[in-house]
Amino acid sequence: MFADAKAIVFDLDGTLYVNEALAEEIRASAAGYVASLKAIDISAAKRLLEDARKRLSDGSSLKSTISAACIEVGGDIRLLHDHFSIEIRPEMFLDRDEELATVLGRLSGIAELFIYTNNNRFLCGRILECIGVSGFFRRVFTIEDSWRPKPDMIALRQVFTGIGRPPGECVFIGDRYDVDLRLPASLGSPVCLVKSVRELKYLLQKIADHKERA
Repeated sequence: MFADAKAIVFDLDGTLYVNEALAEEIRASAAGYVASLKAIDISAAKRLLEDARKRLSDGSSLKSTISAACIEVGGDIRLLHDHFSIEIRPEMFLDRDEELATVLGRLSGIAELFIYTNNNRFLCGRILECIGVSGFFRRVFTIEDSWRPKPDMIALRQVFTGIGRPPGECVFIGDRYDVDLRLPASLGSPVCLVKSVRELKYLLQKIADHKERA
């Protein structure tokens, strides 16, 4: 799988870190934005978003995202992320991950590392600083590059253009197959589904060992 890989593309939230309290903060912030938009209370906004996600998932048989749900209920993705940047404080939830920093440091010397996330640039930078891995990535692709949330083929093709490599040379790693991996796999990229940061670190150690022996 990794023999021809020249680039590794990571999802961010739920992949490089997992923190349910921060995830809940993001969901609550999205509900607050929708509540303000629709002039309804927070509980009603949460139900509206949950119904939208279920409707989108049922219609496509694929897992939906909070970004897509906000658009579905009439929200503006740019204003949603403005709301996130003002309200969300990742520093309250995240700590430096020395073990992850060590393995990414190994990998950054033998492969090109990238991030492709539905998060915005401001929050992404703060999250990477919090977990101590901000210096290892050649480029971070965020929602602001296209304002087209994953999964989206147009945005994905822009990512490949930005990386400057064909799909077969780019390994994608994420925690949601439908959101992070299905489209890259359809274009010929190797993909790895990880369900915990511990699993991610084990995988990265294996990639680093393989690359260093090659």
